[in-house]
Amino acid sequence: MEILIKAGQLILSLSILIVLHEFGHYLPARWFKTRVEKFYLFFDYKFSLFKKKINDTEWGIGWIPLGGYVKISGMIDESMDTEQMKQEPKDYEFRTKKTWQRLIIMIGGIVVNFIVGILIFIMVLFTWGEDYYKMEDFKYGFSIHESFEKHGFRDGDKIVDIDGNVPLDIMDVNIMLLVRDAHNVNVTHLDGTNETIKLGEDIEWEMFEQGAMPAFAPRIHTVVGFVDSTMNASKAGFKYGDSIVAINQKQTLFFDEFSTEIKTHKSETVAIDLYRNNQLMSINVATDTSGRIGVGPRALDSIYVPNHKDYSFGEAIPAGFSLAYTTLNDYISQMKFIFTSKGASSIGGFGAFGSLFSPTWDWHVFWSMTAFISIILAFMNFLPIPALDGGHIMFLLYEMITGRKPNEKIMEYAQMVGIILLLGLLVYANGNDIYKAIFGK
Repeated sequence: MEILIKAGQLILSLSILIVLHEFGHYLPARWFKTRVEKFYLFFDYKFSLFKKKINDTEWGIGWIPLGGYVKISGMIDESMDTEQMKQEPKDYEFRTKKTWQRLIIMIGGIVVNFIVGILIFIMVLFTWGEDYYKMEDFKYGFSIHESFEKHGFRDGDKIVDIDGNVPLDIMDVNIMLLVRDAHNVNVTHLDGTNETIKLGEDIEWEMFEQGAMPAFAPRIHTVVGFVDSTMNASKAGFKYGDSIVAINQKQTLFFDEFSTEIKTHKSETVAIDLYRNNQLMSINVATDTSGRIGVGPRALDSIYVPNHKDYSFGEAIPAGFSLAYTTLNDYISQMKFIFTSKGASSIGGFGAFGSLFSPTWDWHVFWSMTAFISIILAFMNFLPIPALDGGHIMFLLYEMITGRKPNEKIMEYAQMVGIILLLGLLVYANGNDIYKAIFGK
């Protein structure tokens, strides 16, 4: 059921954004008296689920849920209608319009996605406000990823500031180090001493390669928040709420201690001491080859109550713009990681996007994720790749600068190459999702 709920939210979110994106092309096209032959949500190869012709435009819903499109007369697009291009140009066709008009038509979808993302962020902040955590909310400080210990961090550290600034949400420390160029972290250790730890210029690459995300996680007691029904903990009888205190009599009061210790017992049977209903008991359980048994911590908001900030409509406007900018900037900054073998293997498709949504229908999460996806779609469509809006924009800018139209054959071949690349990426990304679902990697 959870999968269906997530899938439903993803389909609804993408449908809204696709329709609005295509209106971003449709409206300026009609404004400049350009004929739009089709306006489709999803693709209609061979047949449509629904279609209705109104004036010159066929409106419809296709059966392949991989996007949508508007077919504009006299334009080389994903329809690859080359026969139309062989005929004499007509005054209602895209190719007969002035260059600046064609540029506005092509950039319209991207602009709409940016605007929609910003507007949704504004309304989300105005409607639901914003939750955040301060350092003082985490009584036991942070647990530290093992790769960060060599820099001088220790479990239980509390962050005083980052590059001299205290973030509104202390949980942002990880993203600040990974993509926001932060390097100096002032901490208070458990013994009360203060230290400013200076991290190297390549700390983001270290975090990425070591899988240190998060590098800092709130330190919480080892209370079982969920049990994986497919792994050994479930078979051994572990239950939600069990409070683990030791592995083979070695004390593990915090989840970071438990995670570190259990990894030293790969493919072994260990005795785990725990409290259940105030009764001390011991359970023997076998670990897998990675040193896991299949238990996880409780959700953070079930342990610590987050702080909350409400926004008036006037306050939500600049905050929404700021959130949209931060979202875009963080996403662009992470793009460099994709061009590595590890980054390529982390690319996800519809499954990855679907996982962003709540397993229960939550309008707050839905609209937040819709705003995020809208900003990402705007950026991705702006990339100068043939078959994307950015590819068309690239050719139009070339025409504006040189005063010459690109050869139509070159544009046809570029469009074909772009479509092949995008289909290949689609297959690869969704293949990654399937591989991870099967093998859990």
